[in-house]
Amino acid sequence: MINRFKLLSTFLLSIIFAQNNIATTSAAFLEIGPGARSLGMGSAYTAVADDPSTMYWNPAGIVNISKPEVQTFYSPWLVETQFYYNTAVVPLGAYGNLGLSFTALTMDEMMVRTVKDPEPSDYAQKFNAGNIAMGVAFAKKLTDRFSFGIKTKFIQESIWQMSAQGLAVDIGTLYISKNNLRIGMSISNYGGKLGMEGVNTLVDIDVDENIYGNNDRIDGNLGTAKWPLPLIFRFGLSQTYNINEKMKCLIAVDAIHPNNNPEYLNLGLEYNALDMFFLRVGQSHTFYELALNDAEGSGPEQGLSFGAGIKYKIPRGPMLNIDYAFTDFGVFKNIEGYSLSIRF
Repeated sequence: MINRFKLLSTFLLSIIFAQNNIATTSAAFLEIGPGARSLGMGSAYTAVADDPSTMYWNPAGIVNISKPEVQTFYSPWLVETQFYYNTAVVPLGAYGNLGLSFTALTMDEMMVRTVKDPEPSDYAQKFNAGNIAMGVAFAKKLTDRFSFGIKTKFIQESIWQMSAQGLAVDIGTLYISKNNLRIGMSISNYGGKLGMEGVNTLVDIDVDENIYGNNDRIDGNLGTAKWPLPLIFRFGLSQTYNINEKMKCLIAVDAIHPNNNPEYLNLGLEYNALDMFFLRVGQSHTFYELALNDAEGSGPEQGLSFGAGIKYKIPRGPMLNIDYAFTDFGVFKNIEGYSLSIRF
C-alpha cells in the first residue's frame, strides 16, 4: 500500500510542476469553493472530504459517503453575481462511488453599451454572461485506508455571442491512518487552454487593398488569445479530537499551490456538539501577503470565515444537513453561503 501511495504522490506532483503558468488564467469561476461547511472552515477541506462538496476539493473523498446523498449550495457572489453548486453521490458497493456535479456562475442581463451609445435607452439590446461546469466523478478504495478519485468535467464560459469550451480533469487521493489522521492531496483543473470564439470574431477581409476589383469581402475569423485553466495543487491534513463523549473538535490545514498566484495556507476548525450542532471558524490565504513581499494593499481580500450547521434525522426519513458560512471579503464586503444536504 505504501508503494502505491508513493507512486500516486509522485504522479500528482509531476503533473502540478509540469504546468507552471504564473499569469492570467481562464475560467476563474473554477477557483470559487463550494459548500458552506468548507467555507466556514476557511476552505481547509482537502483531507476532511466526507460530503458531496468534496467532489470539488478532493474527488477521492466521495468514497466515504455510504448512502445516496445530494447537496445544493448557493452564494450571492461578488458584484451582483450568483454562484450555484449542485452535487449527487451514489455508492456502487464494492465497485466504488459515483458522483455528479453542476456548477454555475450567473448574472442579470445588462445593456449593450458602445462608444456611440454609452447610455442606451431601456429598449436597447441586452446581453448576459455566465459560466458553467458539469462533472462526473468516480472514487474507489484501493485499500482499507487509501482511496483514489478522479473527476472529468466540461467547462464553458460565455458572454453575449462569444463562448469558450474545454475539458478538464481533477485527481485526488485520501489516506486515513490508524489514529484517524487524514491526509489528502488533489489536483484540480488539469486540462488545455480556453479561448473565446463566436460570431463577433467573424469579419470581411480584403486580401490586397491595392488590387482594384478584387473580392474585398472574403470571410475571415479573428483569432483570440487562449489562456490556461487555474491549475491548483492541494495538500491537506485533518484530525478529529474527542473532547468528551458529547463534544468533538476537528482541525484542518491545507497547503495550496496555484499556477496563477503565490502559495498559501488555509486553516479551519469545527466544533461538534452531540453530532447535531456545529460551529466553525477558518482563515484562508494565510501567509499570502508574505509571498507577495508584504506589498502594501496587495494582500488577499479574504478574511476570517465563520459558519454554523445543524444535522437532523427525520423520523423514518432522510438525514438533513443545513449549513451557513460567512466570509469577510474586504472592500467587496461580505460573502455568505448556504448549503442543504439530504442523505437517503
